[in-house]
Amino acid sequence: MGARPEVIRVLIADDHRMVRQGLRTFLELQDGIEVAGEAADGAECAQLAAELKPDVILLDLVMPGVDGVGAMELLREAGSTARVLVVTSFTDRRMIIPAIRAGARGYVYKDVDPAALAAAVRSVHAGHVLLEPEVATALLDSGGGSGGAEAGPQAPPLTAREREVLVLIAQGRSNREIARTLVLAEKTVKTHVSNILMKLGVADRTQAALWAVRHGIAAEDEGSALRRGVTGP
Repeated sequence: MGARPEVIRVLIADDHRMVRQGLRTFLELQDGIEVAGEAADGAECAQLAAELKPDVILLDLVMPGVDGVGAMELLREAGSTARVLVVTSFTDRRMIIPAIRAGARGYVYKDVDPAALAAAVRSVHAGHVLLEPEVATALLDSGGGSGGAEAGPQAPPLTAREREVLVLIAQGRSNREIARTLVLAEKTVKTHVSNILMKLGVADRTQAALWAVRHGIAAEDEGSALRRGVTGP
């Protein structure tokens, strides 16, 4: 018998019961996705995440008591490994930027097509960054919420070639595609990627892509990488 396919366990956090029920009903019809639990506010979300160990958390931003950003802070303090996909009806960049900086790996609106929502859950679980085009644009326009201030003397000393590689990482390119674009050996690209991750102090190319966007290095790609997600290792 073959190995049983991995099931993505999802925790839904939203203060509206009808929204939670709607999300649960839809997700439970999807192959490979299981709803582990529901939370009505940020504090309950953090508590249930510690108990249930979900893979992905669907998180509303505006909730009574502890809101979405506060929930992500609690999750980070608790060492949660769950990936957060924000599902909200708010487009105000004053809410978007703090959510991304707090660690959200994806950001979609509540009117998202059901099939697209399932795809978003799978994409975030796979380690990709998934943002609506307007969200990516807001990040780029704001310098990732930092106004580009951190892109000066505090930025790691990347070489010109490493910056080229980082821009292509932020565009979602694989090592093979980067090698073809820059006319380099794929092994050389892997070395550059390893050096970039080390200098930026990040764990993977997804975090490197976000760093590039937040610091304005990937501004010329107009958010295309974040719109379609970041390719695998």
